[in-house]
Amino acid sequence: MYNKDITIVGVPMDLGADRRGVDMGPSAIRYASLKEKLSELGCNVKDAGNLAVPTPESYKVGSSKLKYLREITQVSEELAVTLDHEIQKGRFPLVLGGDHSIAIGTIAGVAKHYKRLGVIWFDAHGDLNTADTSPSGNIHGMPLAASLGIGHSDLVNISGFSPKVHPENVVVIGARDLDEGERTLIRQQGIQVFTMHDIDRLGMGAVMEETLRIVTDGTDGVHLSLDLDGLDPHDAPGVGTPVVGGITYREGHLAMEMLAASHRLTSAEFVEVNPILDHGNRTAQAAVALIGSVFGEKVL
Repeated sequence: MYNKDITIVGVPMDLGADRRGVDMGPSAIRYASLKEKLSELGCNVKDAGNLAVPTPESYKVGSSKLKYLREITQVSEELAVTLDHEIQKGRFPLVLGGDHSIAIGTIAGVAKHYKRLGVIWFDAHGDLNTADTSPSGNIHGMPLAASLGIGHSDLVNISGFSPKVHPENVVVIGARDLDEGERTLIRQQGIQVFTMHDIDRLGMGAVMEETLRIVTDGTDGVHLSLDLDGLDPHDAPGVGTPVVGGITYREGHLAMEMLAASHRLTSAEFVEVNPILDHGNRTAQAAVALIGSVFGEKVL
């Protein structure tokens, strides 16, 4: 079984998105009994609290093509250092967002310990934009590109090296809202993307079998970056950028159960929970349930 000595790190970041509220995501996930769930599954859990993140009201947007670049870069550097230290201690980092821009720092910290990191990107979006292709300038649409070494130098060079991951070791699952620049990059880089069409046609079981084959082929670690908007809004209404027609609650659990059974996961993050847009904390509860499946929870 993979490492069950877990360190929880919250990153209450909402600088990467236009809609406010995802900064409360880490608190919502904790409130949904995350630590209790992990303890029940035999995990040794340490909660390291939240990183300090600037609030948008206190800072200027900066470039409209790269909003809050300086502040996001600073938090990304701090997050990378925090995770580097936790992994050095032999612990599994579990990061709670916050918007998906935090993945820039997460993957930077994790990739220092793995020469070839596999990445599963569970998301309605590709997050493969750059300043040149982004329609919004929101950095939460850029973290996978930055991790691949594509984009602004400040984002690309977090922790002083680039790229963090290679396209042949990355799989995107659940995509159903891609910008034209992202489609071009996906084709250029040869990134494996399983859209909702693929999931509908093949089934989540087959998609995960192929995903696990790709992300474990020649890699020495596997990171899960799970945006709750990958799920259908019916099951996860409280997310930063909801898109209808997503992965069902049960398909999400199957994916996590198969990932758990692989025993290859080395780090994970769960992002974009927005309590302001939620109903009775349902989305945070869904996140905790999925985390339970990641760490081996079974019906029987």
